[in-house]
Amino acid sequence: MSNRLNILFIGDIIGKPGLELTSTLFKNLVEKHHADFCIINGENLTEGKGISEEDAKALFALGAHVVTTGNHVWDRWDSRKVLGGNRNILRPLNYPRENGGNGFVVYELPEVKVGVINLQGRTFMQALDDPFRMADWALTKINEQTKICVIDFHAEATAEKMAMGWYVDGRVSAVIGTHTHTPTADARILPRGTAYITDVGMSGPYDSVLGMKKEQALARFIKQTPHKYEVASHDVHLCGVAIEVEVETGKAVKIEQIIFPKF
Repeated sequence: MSNRLNILFIGDIIGKPGLELTSTLFKNLVEKHHADFCIINGENLTEGKGISEEDAKALFALGAHVVTTGNHVWDRWDSRKVLGGNRNILRPLNYPRENGGNGFVVYELPEVKVGVINLQGRTFMQALDDPFRMADWALTKINEQTKICVIDFHAEATAEKMAMGWYVDGRVSAVIGTHTHTPTADARILPRGTAYITDVGMSGPYDSVLGMKKEQALARFIKQTPHKYEVASHDVHLCGVAIEVEVETGKAVKIEQIIFPKF
């Protein structure tokens, strides 16, 4: 292996439309960015909420090495079985351990190991364990094996995501924000070598409200009552980032935002 590792991260896949576009583009993206390691967020993969065993297998069949999730993974009951059945499918580490599943993993490639941590923010979300301290704890385990580590920080507040980026700058290879489904234009390398983006964006239908059919979303806001979540189907885009990392130091040297097709 060369002295650089190329990592491809694909943002929250929304239902069948997101999976179909990802399946169509994945091979070309891997070739274009010379990706050695691929992470996909799959928390909304199955009908827009959670991840089924069948759909998880589809991601690994494509070439994903690790699948991350977030708060909506719990909305589908059988997701729990999926989380417990594959150590490379992660749920946020700072949920109570009684939920089962893994919050971080060290994945062994032929010539290098890559750590991946899944964390969830607390601002405007559930009252979970401190994600900053949980990051510290996980890094003590991961750094025994590798200096390369990517954090999927699944959080609502921009400020909390930025704070995490600064908190671990120089200690992880990348902090990639997920959850809000809207790509931000701030992909960059922080001063100590951590690649950062506040939100990578969703891979799914943008003729929607965050992937949901507009009619149902509007009814929720106007009537202030629950309405069934239905995945939209039009104007589908894939969002992700490609990151180049020094193998010896674990520091990022390049981050490139991916949006296809462009808006």
